[in-house]
Amino acid sequence: MKHKKRIGTVCKAVGCAVLLLITLFPIYWLAAMSIRPTSEIAGHISIIPASLTWEHFAQLFRDKGFGTAIVNSLQTTLISTALSLVIGLCAAYIIARRRFRLRVKQPLTYWILLVRVLPPVAFTIPLYTMFSKLGILYSKMPVVLACILINIPLIIWFMISFFQDLPEDIEESAQIDGASEWQLFRKIVLPLVAPGIAAIAMLSFMYAWNEYTYSIIFVQSPSNYTVPLALAVLNTEDNLTNFGLVAAGGVISVIPITLFVIFAQNYLISGLSSGAVKE
Repeated sequence: MKHKKRIGTVCKAVGCAVLLLITLFPIYWLAAMSIRPTSEIAGHISIIPASLTWEHFAQLFRDKGFGTAIVNSLQTTLISTALSLVIGLCAAYIIARRRFRLRVKQPLTYWILLVRVLPPVAFTIPLYTMFSKLGILYSKMPVVLACILINIPLIIWFMISFFQDLPEDIEESAQIDGASEWQLFRKIVLPLVAPGIAAIAMLSFMYAWNEYTYSIIFVQSPSNYTVPLALAVLNTEDNLTNFGLVAAGGVISVIPITLFVIFAQNYLISGLSSGAVKE
């Protein structure tokens, strides 16, 4: 019996190791391509780089203005994520806790989700018309507004269940103690749903950071390029792809979102352990 258990444990370990290798190999290959010299990429490519160079990274910031693209992406991502969370959390709490005179609660939630389910290209023509009339196509504002449009329905739909699962006794006790509506929401309700906020913040951040469809349509000035758009320009410039340059850009583009996910995961774990409801 012990021998069979040992064999099963070994098989599971080998399977996990193979799965981990398959999952991490594309990331390793991207990083390896970014530090290979161009001459090595053009010839026979080995799994382990024969020599290392940081020229691709230096060229990105020196000649391609990739630093500006990173700043633009950080601005659009952080602003859109913050505004989406503020609006989405307030709307989700109102829908979850308030009683409407008409039976519009369930149809309203499905209508909100419909905005997120529809493909982003369905909104491009009306949004382009509005942004053109407002004269903001030559700024980063269209990308921010488009990301907010897509993220708010997801936040509302995701957070409604978290607010509905909270016992109303806690809120009633706080109101009896003299807490205002805003104090109740900010100091009592939000800390209790911190795990949900962390999870939806990760999803919203990742979508806004990787947004490409609206960027390529609405961004008219190279000075406002975001990271996905800057990478696309690198991939098609002069009809010749510099794979080392593109790989270096890919490595840099992964760093901010990886750091954000690590931070959000730590906050998610702490929220799960300390945000339990006790009666």
